[in-house]
Amino acid sequence: MMAHAISIPGACISYHKFTQRRLRSNTRISVSLTHAEEVKLEYTPWLFVGLGNPGNKYHGTRHNVGFEMIDCIAQQEGISLNTIQSKALIGIGSIGEVPVLLAKPQTYMNFSGESVGPLAVYYQVPLRHILLIYDEMSLPNGVLRLQAKGGHGYHNGMKSVMDQLDNSREFPRLSIGIGNHPGTMDMRAYLLQKFSAEEREQINAALKQGVEGVRSLVFKGFDDSINRFNLRQKYKYHKV
Repeated sequence: MMAHAISIPGACISYHKFTQRRLRSNTRISVSLTHAEEVKLEYTPWLFVGLGNPGNKYHGTRHNVGFEMIDCIAQQEGISLNTIQSKALIGIGSIGEVPVLLAKPQTYMNFSGESVGPLAVYYQVPLRHILLIYDEMSLPNGVLRLQAKGGHGYHNGMKSVMDQLDNSREFPRLSIGIGNHPGTMDMRAYLLQKFSAEEREQINAALKQGVEGVRSLVFKGFDDSINRFNLRQKYKYHKV
């Protein structure tokens, strides 16, 4: 189902070129990052998808931290989320000189794949460059985890996306810990609950850390910097 990716030549491209030309060559370009380390930077676009539910009713709830992460990336990178395509609110821009497409599916959580699949095909984004961002109850509140692949973990939004990507597990994900629900509380009620003041502080700090992790992923892929990122999160978990 997935089309093979073609990489964009040159440096940073305009919104128009990204949407109209999409991806045309297989060029890899050597650039200097701000830390002055010469690296091979791949100019294949990334698709970042935050999972959540649309509407004010769900704003700020645990199940919508994926949306919040997309908003945070958009704010930090100066990307406007101003277009509806494939049942998603999208924004096109770049991180450094690497083109990125930000998306917040408007289908409601359980049907997120109806947006992700068509967007990935239209923009010819390979699986390894589709980053899913979502809430994770198995992680303590505010703890993040970046993985190159994995299962759905019974997360309905992730299940929907995997169904649309030929049941593949081979795409990266950034999970945001929201803690587990108390034993007597209904899970759905917990997911649609807003954070306490203390939890909100932890989530806000996590969102800032998430932007750093995403930038590292874009520039370097899954290398030692991502391993260190996850180790710091593990240490944070033990400090919680």
